[in-house]
Amino acid sequence: MSSETRLAFAHPSERAAATAPQCPLDRISVRDHTVEVEIGAFQAERGVTQRICFNIVVEVQPLSGPVDDDVDRILSYDKVTEAIQAELGVERLALLETLAERVAERILLEPQAMRVFVRIEKLDRGPGALGVEIVRARDGAPPAEIAPEAAPHPELVFLGNEAIASVHLAGWLDQLLALGRPLVLCVGASDVSAPRVAHRMAQRRIDLLAIEQNAWVLAARDSRCVVVETRTELDWAMKNGQTCVWAPSKIVLDSVDTPSAQPRDAVALAAWFAATFDAQKMLVIGAPLPDAASVPLRAVGVDNDTL
Repeated sequence: MSSETRLAFAHPSERAAATAPQCPLDRISVRDHTVEVEIGAFQAERGVTQRICFNIVVEVQPLSGPVDDDVDRILSYDKVTEAIQAELGVERLALLETLAERVAERILLEPQAMRVFVRIEKLDRGPGALGVEIVRARDGAPPAEIAPEAAPHPELVFLGNEAIASVHLAGWLDQLLALGRPLVLCVGASDVSAPRVAHRMAQRRIDLLAIEQNAWVLAARDSRCVVVETRTELDWAMKNGQTCVWAPSKIVLDSVDTPSAQPRDAVALAAWFAATFDAQKMLVIGAPLPDAASVPLRAVGVDNDTL
């Protein structure tokens, strides 16, 4: 076996040593760190957890002075495992490649980290381990802190079925758009009952699809409404002045806290979504308010032509 082939399958620490720069760097490693998580692009991987194993090597700048047995002076192993947990907690991911990129990026935010090797393997998808390995490096000195782009703060509105069918719909939209903020509309399922099945995950899908069908009904009622399903789509649409109608399946199925999508919880689900934008409130037109919600709610009846 050639040395290149052997290194391709060796532990990341061997690859780090074989490709070390002329100026020697110290290395820390986390080996065989295994967690159970829901991840994967296939339908069979939804609703179940599987074991994934992390092997990570971080090359760091040597300390300029004595360590003095002071943990605050070194890049702790905890920073590596915390990077893993932080990225797993953001959202459900389909690809190991995405997870590896995000873990590497987070680790390289540490001032001492110069290069990172990340190997992630699925342990339960076949007779062997299936995985990905990436190498990412920082060029030169640690990057200066970059101020994040200001997140859009849209106006969140839930429309009940009477509101969707109301003659006041166009006028309400005119008033909301006149506020000058991006507008995101949420709906529940239609009044036509969706199928009921005994399988929990299947029923969750059906309930979400029922909401999405109603989103398209709303979009058909007013041509300004555009149905969107991903956060990237939402961000782009809001920055470009579109009125969004939220189709919840992807964001809800990819979420960590998995809110209820049952018809009786439609307003609470929309409030959960509003909270992801740090919304200060949500307007509810033509629907009863839930006992509890993630953001303050203000109710308006369908007979009011002024909001």
